[in-house]
Amino acid sequence: MSYLYLAVAILAEVAATSALNATEGFTRLLPSLLVVLGYGVAFYCLAMTVKDIPVGISYAIWSGAGIVLVAGFGWIYYGQALDRPALIGLGLIIAGVVVVNLSKSGAH
Repeated sequence: MSYLYLAVAILAEVAATSALNATEGFTRLLPSLLVVLGYGVAFYCLAMTVKDIPVGISYAIWSGAGIVLVAGFGWIYYGQALDRPALIGLGLIIAGVVVVNLSKSGAH
């Protein structure tokens, strides 16, 4: 169940962060509500996650996946370019999350 909470936390954070641009400085109500609700859901689910998964592992997965997914969202929906160094960096983030998740310190 903890990994389900973590997945929901990641998706909610990605939705909230991706909606930030549409708030136009929190002057538009609906995108602003999405941001607040999304972060609320993300932090609640992350809090549920760390009951069973160590906080360092949970946060590494949450933040790493969020960074990669938000970058992908920005590329697809906002046309924000991802050059070679950006793609290499995102690949290193993914590799880092995998290594942290497989480490003995993350095992129960």
